Amino acid sequence: MTFDAPTKMQFVYTLRSKGVTDARVLTAMEQVDRAAYVKGIFADRAYEDMPLPIASGQTISQPSVVGLMTQALKVGPRDKVLEIGTGSGYQAAILSKLARRVYTVERFRSLVHAARATFDEQGISNITTFTADGSFGLPEQAPFDRILLTAAAEDPPGPLLAQLRVGGIMVLPVGQSDTVQSLIRVTRHETGYEYDELRAVRFVPLLEGLGQE
Repeated sequence: MTFDAPTKMQFVYTLRSKGVTDARVLTAMEQVDRAAYVKGIFADRAYEDMPLPIASGQTISQPSVVGLMTQALKVGPRDKVLEIGTGSGYQAAILSKLARRVYTVERFRSLVHAARATFDEQGISNITTFTADGSFGLPEQAPFDRILLTAAAEDPPGPLLAQLRVGGIMVLPVGQSDTVQSLIRVTRHETGYEYDELRAVRFVPLLEGLGQE
């Protein structure tokens, strides 16, 4: 299957039916071919609305969830975005269509190398990738206008909250790793943080340290 016009039409229709309605987000997802980020035996299922396994025991998220998280983040064209959990690179590629600059952190070095190679193949030049413990963020690049986590924390990590610019937004799944989690949006104000619960989700847990390959 190729990401041709009929496939794109069906893909976008599915996203809309699941609540992804932001025109900029839909356009970005139409521009990023998910098949480029799904390798091996699952490549022919790239356009289905389902999570798929990738290397290092991780997953590429369901497209509708990617769309809903991106929509909740409200990314502007001048924003500097931090993503925690590069995975295949699919989410970062979509963010790159919406933001000025994307910094993405992954604990598995092999995933970082694979994602970087895919970004190069796709001609994406505004993503910077790091192999690091994402729970600490990237203090040397802070503050960020937007922060997105693609792994579930028990609570919003303090270092990431501190790296969010006043007026900035963070979207992340929160909850125990063995239960259904809640997707929440955190907005930083001058006087503190505002929390909005968006929907139930299920993500791999946010783990400290670098991954064992």
